[in-house]
Amino acid sequence: MTKFIDGVIAKAKAAYKTIVLPEGEDIRVLEAAYIATKEKIAKIIVLGNEDEIKTKFAEKGWSLDGITIINPLKSDKLQEYASLFYELRKDKGVSEEEAYKMAQNSNYFGTLMIKTKACDGMVSGAAHSTADTVRPALQVIKSARKDMAVSAFFFMSKDDKTFIFADSGLTPNPDEKGLANIAMQSAQTAVQFGITPDVAMLSYSTYGSAKGELVEKVQNATKLAKELAAGEFANLGVKVDGELQADAALVDSVAKSKAPGSEVAGHAKVLIFPDLNAGNIAYKLVQRLGGYEAYGPILQGLNGPINDLSRGCSPEDIIGAIAITAVQAS
Repeated sequence: MTKFIDGVIAKAKAAYKTIVLPEGEDIRVLEAAYIATKEKIAKIIVLGNEDEIKTKFAEKGWSLDGITIINPLKSDKLQEYASLFYELRKDKGVSEEEAYKMAQNSNYFGTLMIKTKACDGMVSGAAHSTADTVRPALQVIKSARKDMAVSAFFFMSKDDKTFIFADSGLTPNPDEKGLANIAMQSAQTAVQFGITPDVAMLSYSTYGSAKGELVEKVQNATKLAKELAAGEFANLGVKVDGELQADAALVDSVAKSKAPGSEVAGHAKVLIFPDLNAGNIAYKLVQRLGGYEAYGPILQGLNGPINDLSRGCSPEDIIGAIAITAVQAS
């Protein structure tokens, strides 16, 4: 693990929040639950079949001390959660019978636990698609602000360098206002995790070096983001610049040539991509070719922290996500 995630784990230990893991059938999740509990990173609740989970722990010689196991199908909270989900979704045409069935689903059950403050956050996705994790979050927890949609980012970390890539996991093609909002959400996240909120609005153009609709979108989004940074978010000390090519955003010598006088170019830490194609491709290239650790997609802008995992994740990745979720909850 990198210095960054070690620091996040230290913050998580200090906060010591309760995190639910709804994928008790996955051995990687159980290993992460065991380690996170043993190292006191968070209080852990695992959802699943209690007998099967106990058997897997026994086979591995892991202690269950401090870990709570809940089977949603047998929980005395099932009817309460089903009724709550019905009230939340009846206007969308969900029946009481459908609500009861949905509440039995581990991802919905875990999300409803957050809604009722039975836990502080949830980490899922080792055995589920992003949609399976995000859909309950949007239906139950919902966005913290009606004027800002939920977005997703990755922490990209190597040695002593850490960047935020957004949106790299959720929003396919945000408009100008959406991009500006993602920039401010990501700046808030940066501040929360001790990263300098220097935000680069990325494009294939720097300061008008190329023309076209795609460039204009980022130029207009940059203008909106700067207004937000100087107004509503002035207390965060956010610096925003754009439109910038990736090399101008990251390399000082290139920045001096392409964007002289910029307060962000050459040392940006928060990279805002124009669409999900660019953001998702970029994080995977940096991870696989650059050797960076990728933590995410992490959701931002929700009323409570729920985070996704890659289905190819390791136990260490899950521990990192647990720690990140705990810090978000604090």
